[in-house]
Amino acid sequence: MTIPTALIIDDEPDIRELLEITLGRMNLQTRSACNAKEAYQWLAREPFALCLTDMRLPDGTGLDIIEFVQKNHSQMPIAMITAYGCVETATQALKAGAFDFITKPVDLVRLRELVNSALRLREPNVPAQITEGPLLGQSQPMQKLREKIDKLARSQAPVYISGESGSGKELVARQIHLQGARAKQPFIPVNCGAIPAELMESEFFGHKKGSFTGASEDKPGLFQAAHGGTLFLDEVADLPLSMQVKLLRALQEKAIRPVGSQQEQVVDVRILSATHKNLANEVAAERFRQDLYYRLNVIELAVPPLRERPEDIGLLSESILQRLSAGGAPVHLHAEALNKLQGYRFSGNVRELENMLERAYTLAEGEFIHADDLQFQQAALHKTSDNSVANAAPEPAAMPAAQPRERVDNLEDHLEDIERKLITQALEETRWNRTAAAERLGLSFRSLRYRLKKLGID
Repeated sequence: MTIPTALIIDDEPDIRELLEITLGRMNLQTRSACNAKEAYQWLAREPFALCLTDMRLPDGTGLDIIEFVQKNHSQMPIAMITAYGCVETATQALKAGAFDFITKPVDLVRLRELVNSALRLREPNVPAQITEGPLLGQSQPMQKLREKIDKLARSQAPVYISGESGSGKELVARQIHLQGARAKQPFIPVNCGAIPAELMESEFFGHKKGSFTGASEDKPGLFQAAHGGTLFLDEVADLPLSMQVKLLRALQEKAIRPVGSQQEQVVDVRILSATHKNLANEVAAERFRQDLYYRLNVIELAVPPLRERPEDIGLLSESILQRLSAGGAPVHLHAEALNKLQGYRFSGNVRELENMLERAYTLAEGEFIHADDLQFQQAALHKTSDNSVANAAPEPAAMPAAQPRERVDNLEDHLEDIERKLITQALEETRWNRTAAAERLGLSFRSLRYRLKKLGID
């Protein structure tokens, strides 16, 4: 068995010695370089299992080393050593492609965890078929998405997953976890909007026995449960500001303090986050802390909406129907029904497709689901009742025909309501990009801004 070799790059002899001793005790060989020139010579001379580089070097920076490694040795994990408190530097390193970072003075426990995570990337523990997994689809947007997942899975950088409701953000997060070094460790998803504000700190960080009424025993929190693995913060924009402060500190210090405890606990957790809201807009509206935003959004990964990949609808539909008909007679989608689905604009994305097919499966007779079984008109009416405008269906029946015949007591209010729904739809479809929404509506940006203010739309 070949002993892995690590390259250490630091101009401080005592730091190099500390790293050499620690990695040597972990049964790793080491090579050392005191500057960038010497590091490049080592990299050209032999292969390495991982690389640790200081940020400040006499003849360059750690970012230069990372860029070189990404270009010439992309499969080799590289970690940055930064001064304590240099969050911006660490973020730059992660964005450049660093696997992870560690701060000075070097915490040996944290160092060993980092090295072990890097070495696990070399293990063939991920089956080849995992790259498809639940992310069905062969469209170009999905192929690009899987390529990005492959790359991000090799990093420990926080990833912010953006996308519309129902587009599969949790599936993407789970895929990043399964293809990375933490695949054998826990994946803990949490809906931040579903936790009562008064219980949030206890749920995230745990609590000690007797810390509050009803705390009859010690209870670990989500961070402890995800230790060594991945914590997925879904709907992170729904966190109250008070909790955002505590979460930021936990991410910066890589440690948490359970409610009622006087001691901090070190946690090794990779953070993935998502929300259907535009997080930048939430920051601008002062509903989300800017410093936490930069900490979570080191790398952004956009999940394409279903309407941008209609060619995947057939594969998705067959998979959904196969699951629905498990244990019974198989049911398939008729070609005409598939054609109708591919022309439908899914504002609820894959989740809406699932709901539509489940309803059609229940009502259909025989082995095929026909276009009439899909009930586009009902789907459109259902979306309108949720205070959002339905996307244009593939046929006029998708628009509620009775609406124009309704009694209108106040024409101005009625028109404003229609205008509000249309603008809201355009904003949701463009992920609240106002410029894109204005173009979609055929308005100038100034005109849209005026209407948003008039209608009270955030």
